[in-house]
Amino acid sequence: RHPLPDRAVLARKLSLWGVGQGQQVVVYDDSFGSMAVRLWWLLRWLGHDAVALLDGGFPSWAKQGRELSAEIPIVRPAEFHPAPNDSLWVGSDAVLDALRQKCVIVDARAEERFSGFIEPLDKVAGHIPGSLNSPFEDNLDMRGNLLPAGELRAHYESLLQGARPGGVIHMCGSGVTACHNLLALEIAGMPGGKLYAGSWSEWITDPSRPIVKRGTS
Repeated sequence: RHPLPDRAVLARKLSLWGVGQGQQVVVYDDSFGSMAVRLWWLLRWLGHDAVALLDGGFPSWAKQGRELSAEIPIVRPAEFHPAPNDSLWVGSDAVLDALRQKCVIVDARAEERFSGFIEPLDKVAGHIPGSLNSPFEDNLDMRGNLLPAGELRAHYESLLQGARPGGVIHMCGSGVTACHNLLALEIAGMPGGKLYAGSWSEWITDPSRPIVKRGTS
């Protein structure tokens, strides 16, 4: 549902938005980073490391009484030169290979979607056999802020059970909220995981790919 954008098109948009080389970017949304984190990952993919997520997003900013504006800003275009790092993501063939090698795959969808009890977006419910479920919400506290690094590390060390973080593949419904887990792992000091960009919405397009549905194993 959300394939990777054309890198040249995205680079032109970033240039028009005033993002130049080395320009610090802060991304935010009104859903505790679950959407904005995709842009964090896309910028990293294009070689722009100066990008951060606003912890807690717009709700936290507003609740703290910080300055708000309804004015449309004047943007000065810049020159964004992409340097894509395609080692940060994988396709379905690589996921199939990972399954054969019993590599770790982590799914960031909510437990009820992972288990196949509901599926509000995709045509098939369930998950990839052997994958682990770690909903992106588990990275957040009750206020919607990211947990401290130590708590995130403890969570992922328990989940991965000694697996090398750099060898883990992360997915979700369409490659968006999986980026939240990737950011959480960086904060935890466990970077290097790869994004399955097509995620579940791509996996189910080929009926020969194995899936686990509700009531099956």
